[in-house]
Amino acid sequence: MPKPEKYRKLKNTGHILFWIASLVFALLSFDIVSEHKLNISPDLILKAIILNMGFALSVYINFYLLIPRFLKNQKYIFYTFWLILTLFVASLAASLILSWVDQRNFTRLLLSANFFTSAGYVLITSLAKFLADWIELQDIWLRYNKAERQRLEAELKTLKAQINPHFLFNSLNNIYSLALIKSDKTPHLILKLSDLMRHVLYESRENFIPLKKEISFVTNFIELQRIRLSEQVKIRYELKGEVSERKIMPLIFEPFLDNAFKHGPKTSTDDVFIDIRLDIRQDDLTFEVRNSCNPEMIGKAKGAHGVGLENVGQRLEMLYGSKDYKLDINTAENVFAVKLNVKLK
Repeated sequence: MPKPEKYRKLKNTGHILFWIASLVFALLSFDIVSEHKLNISPDLILKAIILNMGFALSVYINFYLLIPRFLKNQKYIFYTFWLILTLFVASLAASLILSWVDQRNFTRLLLSANFFTSAGYVLITSLAKFLADWIELQDIWLRYNKAERQRLEAELKTLKAQINPHFLFNSLNNIYSLALIKSDKTPHLILKLSDLMRHVLYESRENFIPLKKEISFVTNFIELQRIRLSEQVKIRYELKGEVSERKIMPLIFEPFLDNAFKHGPKTSTDDVFIDIRLDIRQDDLTFEVRNSCNPEMIGKAKGAHGVGLENVGQRLEMLYGSKDYKLDINTAENVFAVKLNVKLK
């Protein structure tokens, strides 16, 4: 059953039960119990119904007219004025009808009793309405959060699915290049690739994984690239700080590393380099990668860097939010630089 329909039925049932209880209370208020026997007559039932109609008139005018129009718009003076007027008119009508049915003179005492009883009904039902509205609002908020969480999880799975073929495509391309020249490095490269793919396919399924696993992936990735590249490319890798038991987003560094090793070696200058630095300080981690860059590529550096870089930016925003990470990408003097600072979980 849809949630709105469920709430509607519960609300209607609650109203019916409330007025049945009110009718019983009204009958008891007419002192119908005598000598342990109930003395219910049609006349008493009619008077109880009239009394409850006066209460109901005040309650529902307050529910569906006064609260939405005045109270929710913070027009408290207007709300108070119209509520008192409604209570007076409803109580006066019920008192006059009761006097006519009971064939007795109208009294101020009867009007006063009906007025204050109606006010009590309005107060109790208003509190009940506010409580019910609050509970319904909390349920709507919880369902919204659940739907939003499911949407984000679906997006993250889609983004991770994009990483795997992207990474595999680049790695197989590297192995293919070495296989063409029948390099002795090919078997070792395949072995390293299998370790990396195990991490990509199995260990990175969670939103956050142990930091040591991600550091191990970075180390293996760099070693694989060292095997593939010639000694003309100067690769420097520095790891500072203690690898703690903290957690981090999986494959957080792979797009930046892949970008550096893809474009850095293509530099036409004599100084071809890739510098990678990881600095771990308690709850913070700073990752920096700098690589040589052709002058003609500088103008494009802040453009599209392929699926990987765009992908990791979206994942960072989803899992960390703007406060728990900072990403800077810059180009200057033939150098492409990435600096990422992230809070460890």
